[in-house]
Amino acid sequence: MTNKGLNILITGASSGIGEALALYYAQNGVQNLFICGRNEQRLNDVKERCEKFGTKVYAEILNVSEREKVKNWLEKSEQIAPLDIVFANAGVSTGEETPENIFNTFDINVSGTINTVTPAVEIFKNREDKNVKTIVLTASIAGYHGLPACPSYSASKACIKAYGEALRPALKDYGINVCVVCPGFVKSRITDKNTCPMPFFMPAEEAAKIIAKRVKKNVGLIAFPWPMRLAVWGLSILPNRVSDFIYARLPHKV
Repeated sequence: MTNKGLNILITGASSGIGEALALYYAQNGVQNLFICGRNEQRLNDVKERCEKFGTKVYAEILNVSEREKVKNWLEKSEQIAPLDIVFANAGVSTGEETPENIFNTFDINVSGTINTVTPAVEIFKNREDKNVKTIVLTASIAGYHGLPACPSYSASKACIKAYGEALRPALKDYGINVCVVCPGFVKSRITDKNTCPMPFFMPAEEAAKIIAKRVKKNVGLIAFPWPMRLAVWGLSILPNRVSDFIYARLPHKV
């Protein structure tokens, strides 16, 4: 699949799905790639690997919870090359449900996504060209139903899923496509810390390929793998007493 001439921005590109997306698009001919992350060493490593494919890469050390800095970065990127796809991908796991970790989860996963999407929407609305413009929000299969193993994480991703699903029809008349990604267990620094079972575990490279192909087709909800999507959807429509019974018998983090 060729992506020649595209200009793509990805938050959280120093590891996991963000890193894999950056490499996938670089391998497939994207013209300009704007990536950000908080770890300078890892981000520069991604930048160097992407540049080997001939892609021009602009890397920014950035915490997406800092609203003005994110806005300035998107506007600066747009001035360098008109953006075609913006991936609001940065995210963290909660780990232990301490107050500090809970606030950090919502700061990055929710506020960080809003901080990315809001200026992207304004940039795209103010553009006069008729090129396809796309915003992609990374939620999670965990966002289908509150999970007792990760309350804050699943709640933050449920918020992003609902937000993206609502934005899609709201922005259609502006010529802006919105896609929401709900992956299952994908190899990342988040899953590296997991101690619970991870069914249908998937390499990040495979996930990136699925995401990129479905974004190109303008699929509104990109949820995979399908057995996990079916399972969590089923849980989401059960009465609470039934889902409580099931959760009580599932393996927990150790």
